[in-house]
Amino acid sequence: MNATPPRRIRIAVVFGGRSSEHAISCVTAGGVLSVIDPARYDIVPIGVSTEGRWVLASGDPQQLAITDGRLPEVDDEGGSVVLAAGSGLVVQSPGEVPRELGEVDVVFPLLHGPFGEDGTLQGLLEMAGVRYVGSGVLASAVGMDKHVMKILLRDAGLPVARHVLVERRAWNLRRDQLTAEIAELGWPVFVKPARAGSSMGVAKVDGPDALDAAIAAAQEHDPRVVVEEAVAGREVECGVLEGVGGAEPEASVLGEIRISDAHEFYDFEAKYLLEDDVQLDIPADVPAETAERARRMAVAAFQALSCEGLARVDFFLRPDGSLVVNEVNTMPGFTPTSMFPMLWTKSGLDYGALVDRMIRTALDRPLGLR
Repeated sequence: MNATPPRRIRIAVVFGGRSSEHAISCVTAGGVLSVIDPARYDIVPIGVSTEGRWVLASGDPQQLAITDGRLPEVDDEGGSVVLAAGSGLVVQSPGEVPRELGEVDVVFPLLHGPFGEDGTLQGLLEMAGVRYVGSGVLASAVGMDKHVMKILLRDAGLPVARHVLVERRAWNLRRDQLTAEIAELGWPVFVKPARAGSSMGVAKVDGPDALDAAIAAAQEHDPRVVVEEAVAGREVECGVLEGVGGAEPEASVLGEIRISDAHEFYDFEAKYLLEDDVQLDIPADVPAETAERARRMAVAAFQALSCEGLARVDFFLRPDGSLVVNEVNTMPGFTPTSMFPMLWTKSGLDYGALVDRMIRTALDRPLGLR
């Protein structure tokens, strides 16, 4: 009598979303789907359209790649997916009887930006009683809000760049006062949507004459805008993973981003469309003491925000050797050529093993408040 083979762990990979980072989320999902072991895991690819509709999507990584400059997008023609309490999945197609896909053991949320990375999806999964990869509601929300993030990092004793928060109402009512506060940061400054990523809506502003336009452009992504002082230094990054079995978080080797003179900063085109304009040095060419200090600070930042699963901590390394925490990204870009997986590959954990570890730590995590 043949023994029944063990049931594969069922994973719902969720990607796309309503934010301006929809396409980047699709690219990330394509990379993850290409390495999840189908012998161990039963994969259910779920796309979220730009309108917010959940659909049973194609799991073909080729369809989720940037091809000849074309950005991928979730096709919302598939059957609508409903996540029921108790981690069940149901597909509803027009004119058809709803069909059950079965229970999901863990969700791998690969959405970037608002409505996915910011705690909203995490809250939905908590309510449904479903385990998921990555940080919980609090850390996800804080990690998405650059203003709140800086406050918590600063209060934890970590150095951050000075900034001014510009909210839409305050900008309309107290523009002169806020402009004066921004001028105290010194020119140039960087204007950023408070709750967006992938350099969406980010601008370098050299003087007050260009400030209005830059803030208006950032407000197209978020009514809350952060204006930061420009920090002279090298851009270095460190990956952090939740410890296995309750152990302390682990930090990767340090990496450095170098961009060509064609870009004033690490903008969207440099990140995703013009790869030849960017050089990733892994490990970064820095003194061993500096690298170790950055790794300790990365773990401290991870813990200060109550992160889980994974995070990428970005720094500025000043010419005098001091480090400034730029931000903590709770769902960093995750394609095979993204900084986060490459950092861990150089640290001895290849792409497939990295994905597997993140799934395992999510499965080990208890449900409910933690």
